[in-house]
Amino acid sequence: MNDAADRYDPSRWDPNSTRKLLDAARPVGKHWFRWEVRGMESFPRSGGVLTVSNHSGGILTLDTVTFSSAYYDRFGYDRPVLTLGHDALFTGPIGDWVSRIGLIPAHRAVATQALQSGAVVLVFPGGVYDAYRPTLRANVVDFNGRTGYVATALAAGAPIVPVVSIGGQQSQLFLTRGTWLAKRLGLERFRSDILPISVGFPFGVSAVVPINLPLPTKIVTQVLAPIDVATQFGPDPDVAEVDAHVRAVMQSALNELAEQRRLPVLG
Repeated sequence: MNDAADRYDPSRWDPNSTRKLLDAARPVGKHWFRWEVRGMESFPRSGGVLTVSNHSGGILTLDTVTFSSAYYDRFGYDRPVLTLGHDALFTGPIGDWVSRIGLIPAHRAVATQALQSGAVVLVFPGGVYDAYRPTLRANVVDFNGRTGYVATALAAGAPIVPVVSIGGQQSQLFLTRGTWLAKRLGLERFRSDILPISVGFPFGVSAVVPINLPLPTKIVTQVLAPIDVATQFGPDPDVAEVDAHVRAVMQSALNELAEQRRLPVLG
């Protein structure tokens, strides 16, 4: 494992690059997706925080910029939001840039070090498996059995702040993750267990590559109350029990958002 993958370097994050990216994304977010973030007033004002969210919108997910824009608007750029990302993002010509805007390798040691430094670490346990869930299951929190985020919070002694988002899965009609097709084609040798198929505008059916434009679906994000794992579950908690609690809290909040939504896309 190289240095970029096993060691957190706080100097790699650049607040100016992050601000420029969010300033460029904000008009699209506000006017096309009408994004709205609620509950940021309950977010801890200092210290490391593990922020755990569902993931929506396929490869064109806006979850990171939606949350980060609201966070920086409220707290400024003194404490970074760092999002866990796949190792492949840190190679080639974009490697330096993604580090400057706040991506860090998705390794427990890196995340733990970042949390202990006082950063906010944003993780999507379900990853692309969650982001490509069928639109008919848009309002289901699905981490695909991944619980490593709990161990990371425990290792860092950081609270978990659950976040849920609704609307992104209506940017296209996501038909299937295509796990059966990926298995038949042997894509596991390329570290992929999905081959998603969606339908959108203007080209219709799309497989993996997002050739269609995202519909102007309204995206609403809800920040929930912090969970102090040690206080609530004791000094040696059961990881599965903590994960079940986090997902239950998120599912309840997502159900409430779904009840408030009147029409697909329009919100």
